Amino acid sequence: MNVTRRDFVKLCAFGAISAGVASRYFQLASSQSAGSDEIKMVRSTCSPNCTGACAYHAMVYRGRITSLIQAADYPESDYNPRGCLKGQSMVNLIYGPDRLKKPLIRVGERGEGKFKAVSWDEALDYAAEKLVEVMKKYGPDSIALSIQVPGTGYVHKGAAIRLASMFGWSVLHGYTMNGDLPAFWSQTFGVQTEEFESLEWVNSRYIAVFGSNILVTRLPDAKFLNIAKERGAKVIMIDMNFTPTAAKADEWIQINPSTDAAFALGIANVIINERLYDEDFIKSYTDMPILVRLDNHKRLRAYEVKELKDEAEKLKKEIPEYRDLFVVYDVNEGRLKIVNPETLERDFEPALEGEFEVELVDGTTVKVKPVFQMIKELVTNEYTPERVAEIITPPGRDKAEYAQLVRRIAREMATTKPLHIIYGASNYQWFHGDLKGRALALIVALTGNIGKPGAGISTYAGQFKIRWPLGMWWLFKGRKTNWVTYLLWMNKEYRQSEEFKKYNRETPYPKNDVKAFVFGWNNPFDQHNMANKLKEMAKSGELEFILAIDFQATTSTKWADVVLPGVAWYEKYELTATILHPYVQMQQPAIEPLFECMPEIWIFKELAKRMVAKWNDEELKAQIAEFYPDPALFEKEENARKNGTWSLKLAREIAHEASLKATELMLGKHELTKGITLERLLKEGAIRLNLPTPDKRQIPFWEQIHEKKPFPPPSFPAPLAKTARFVKSGRIEFYKEEDVFIDFGETLPVHKDPFVDTEYKVNPQAKNKYKYAFITRNALYRVHSTHSNNITMLELQDFRPRVWMNPETAKEKGIKPGDLVEVYNDRGKVRGYAVIDPGIHPRVIIFEQGWWSRYLRGDSYNTLTFPWIKAVHLAYFVPGIWEPTTAWNECACDVRKV
Repeated sequence: MNVTRRDFVKLCAFGAISAGVASRYFQLASSQSAGSDEIKMVRSTCSPNCTGACAYHAMVYRGRITSLIQAADYPESDYNPRGCLKGQSMVNLIYGPDRLKKPLIRVGERGEGKFKAVSWDEALDYAAEKLVEVMKKYGPDSIALSIQVPGTGYVHKGAAIRLASMFGWSVLHGYTMNGDLPAFWSQTFGVQTEEFESLEWVNSRYIAVFGSNILVTRLPDAKFLNIAKERGAKVIMIDMNFTPTAAKADEWIQINPSTDAAFALGIANVIINERLYDEDFIKSYTDMPILVRLDNHKRLRAYEVKELKDEAEKLKKEIPEYRDLFVVYDVNEGRLKIVNPETLERDFEPALEGEFEVELVDGTTVKVKPVFQMIKELVTNEYTPERVAEIITPPGRDKAEYAQLVRRIAREMATTKPLHIIYGASNYQWFHGDLKGRALALIVALTGNIGKPGAGISTYAGQFKIRWPLGMWWLFKGRKTNWVTYLLWMNKEYRQSEEFKKYNRETPYPKNDVKAFVFGWNNPFDQHNMANKLKEMAKSGELEFILAIDFQATTSTKWADVVLPGVAWYEKYELTATILHPYVQMQQPAIEPLFECMPEIWIFKELAKRMVAKWNDEELKAQIAEFYPDPALFEKEENARKNGTWSLKLAREIAHEASLKATELMLGKHELTKGITLERLLKEGAIRLNLPTPDKRQIPFWEQIHEKKPFPPPSFPAPLAKTARFVKSGRIEFYKEEDVFIDFGETLPVHKDPFVDTEYKVNPQAKNKYKYAFITRNALYRVHSTHSNNITMLELQDFRPRVWMNPETAKEKGIKPGDLVEVYNDRGKVRGYAVIDPGIHPRVIIFEQGWWSRYLRGDSYNTLTFPWIKAVHLAYFVPGIWEPTTAWNECACDVRKV
């Protein structure tokens, strides 16, 4: 940038003024002409995988972004400003040394990082040829596309899905790849996830945070936790380690690693036995009154019961196939009643306790109990506060005090309303994380804290929730998407196991395995717990072709055969809609794409065009112009190629126009986006979704509780029939009757110790050999691996990865602060510099995830982890909703000084 002294003074003065003026000034400034000496302000959205979706104004001078400033223009002033230092220093990535400039084709060995720069035509033709070659050899589903974080961009990631649907590629859902899928949601509520918008936190009067480090991972929203406290809410933090969030809480309760389910069930024990539960709520909205057969552990069906058979056969014809007819005992009439799964209106008084004998259609009798009775027996017999204290109490603490603590917390949770439980990813990224979620959900259900302002349970990880149906753009001409589970790809041993053959019901997998890998917007060869396996596949040639799309040279791009340079989110139009605040927003290009970088919608369109020419599908050849939402745009660019007027600049302009057309197409006429137009978004910046709640607030299950609509609400883009079958009663379900739950003793939420069903089962020696839990927590300085190469963030860390441990551990191992140490197990190792922290649990070693391997003195931190698969996650398959999910933290290790 050539800047005169006068220009420099002008920029400094503007920066000083802009830091303290209202957003109205930015709107005025953005209307100025973009002359060479004028400063232009462009509103866009920061969109890494953090769920923040913070609006920023890009200050542009002479075609270059000089500063990024929080927009602070959300209609609700409490949301202003939003942003963090990572977002403000994004210019370090846009203009950093890792920025890709041209398409690349590999010339060295995979992983060596040797490439030659080529033209777009050469790179695209080569990639298309290789992809079609794999398709012809193994079938289209042998190509796997990794789709990452749709909420950060519906247009360009939608274009990737559109390409995959054209040819029938396999698509790998980022939610399970990242380990962000909290499986208890589908099991209990029949949804992908639900959560409060952060503005709702302030309506709670009791907030219990289980393993979510909000003050680090939710910086733009962390203030609402403090505001809630100022308004009288009690905030408690339950975590094995002391965290910045624990420092702000009223109380920190340290427990042993992965024992949250035991704690929650101890709380349920007190609530039930002291009759502190909301009886009307659990009778109306949960499965707790439903009767379960004691002979086969299945719920009693109405058509099995002699006295209900005729009525059941009639009703069965009136309900959807995904529902079923279950039975309760009506204490008012002294007889069995059928539960209508299509409404939550209740015209009977069901028994919650007792044991009944029922005559079946065949004349035999069977004993049955309500689910509530079974829960009561479970928590009374196995989860007394004293028994729970044996499980959760850290070494050196008083177990009697912990037993009393369980009683006190239970009474506080039951009597202080609204109650909000925040369940963090560090807690559910364990093999039995789903059991912990089911147990925590039991607390809010027992106390009636669901579907009301400030009352509920939330998980905050990833931005994978699709806000409304997007098939009109994501699917090409109605062709379906072939979704595949990521962990099955990574865990070949499990695919060949008898357990998989027994319990796999619907989970698809390519007949000839995955032979080509296409990825973008993520760093799979370094970030995820399958990184080593991916590298092994790349080295061995098992992956015959690898294609990367990114705007910077991540540590994964060096494993690719072809690298295509995409753009940053200040260089394109994009539609975003994330979860922590229910706003729809537009990204807008503040600058032209740098070098030869191109919008991803154009890249996927060009790949589609070239592949169709080589693929034997005449229908696709006739339809290829419709890859863009407006075929005229496709033809416009093709005509420019024919008459010699084509240029990158023209292609970008057409891609921008196609992005806007795709946005209009997706906004459509759905009730959630009704009235939200592209014109309004470009003018107003952020528009709240039309949620069916007071003031359009994001309050999970409002319609179920207040309008008596059956569970579950839709989880887009899946059709309701796909997810409603998870909760066939139309209610919140705590009893799971599928064979796999019965076989593994998980029909009800229970506690299971970590490592027993994973590390120790595979290697019994590991129990004595590796006694520490290896936790890869999210860092303040990165969003997963994004910003790992941000110079500002690296300087704040002294360019040194660190390993946190308890002083007892350090003393035993002879480690001092600052020593270079190695964390290891039989699978791998990673190095970092020791931080001795008394707030760390004595049986825990912490490494902050996201470090690129080039900054580590040794292997990637994910060389230690393993893609464990839990059988109950195979009961159904709906991508990103019910499927095996990564258990990052189910990893045993040891540590030594280097």
